[in-house]
Amino acid sequence: MTTALVTGAYRGIGFEVARQLGERGLHVFVTARRRDAGVKAAAMLQKLGAKVSFVELDVTDAKSIRNAAESVAEQVDRLDVLVNNAAILEDADENIVGVGPALVSRTLDTNALGPLRVTQAFLPLLEKSRAARIINVSSGAGQLSDMGTWAPAYSISKTALNAVTVQIAAALHDKGVAVNSVCPGWVRTEMGGSNAPRSVEEGADTIIWLATEAPRDLTGKFLRDRKEIPW
Repeated sequence: MTTALVTGAYRGIGFEVARQLGERGLHVFVTARRRDAGVKAAAMLQKLGAKVSFVELDVTDAKSIRNAAESVAEQVDRLDVLVNNAAILEDADENIVGVGPALVSRTLDTNALGPLRVTQAFLPLLEKSRAARIINVSSGAGQLSDMGTWAPAYSISKTALNAVTVQIAAALHDKGVAVNSVCPGWVRTEMGGSNAPRSVEEGADTIIWLATEAPRDLTGKFLRDRKEIPW
């Protein structure tokens, strides 16, 4: 059975990705830093018939990540898909000249270093797959080609995540691991708000495609709606 792990999968795009992967027959590990939220999400997905396991994981905590990797390794012999989805947005109304350095540091720690930590910890399991795929959930806000003043810490963190994606893709190219970033668009989630134009299904589409159907040689790219976009 194909296996996948989705960070921050207790709500929003992460939950929808886990739901669709489960619907396709994958064994999905859903993670959350809050056990109660993660257990609840896993139970909901299991009621839909998906094979789902909950693993507690805080992407900012090295011990938590290590424990999660060990837990998954005890249950399966490989990991085929890793979706780094967990992220925070705390500065939507801030401006770069006034935003606090501590907020910027915290956002970078979660949104850019978090996926790096998780990828490094789960790499031994990913390398046991014959067709491993890593998908980093980024944002158009991180595009240097079209960046404004909105949410500076969040935007900078997503730019950094895109750089992490390129570095990992290059490092794992010869091992056949596909690594890409995705902009899901402005989606109606708790983070995106009720006025966002896209549904969670639309936001999850390219992530699911990359996890299951995209060409194996597609790697080191930034995509939206299954098409490459500028960095």
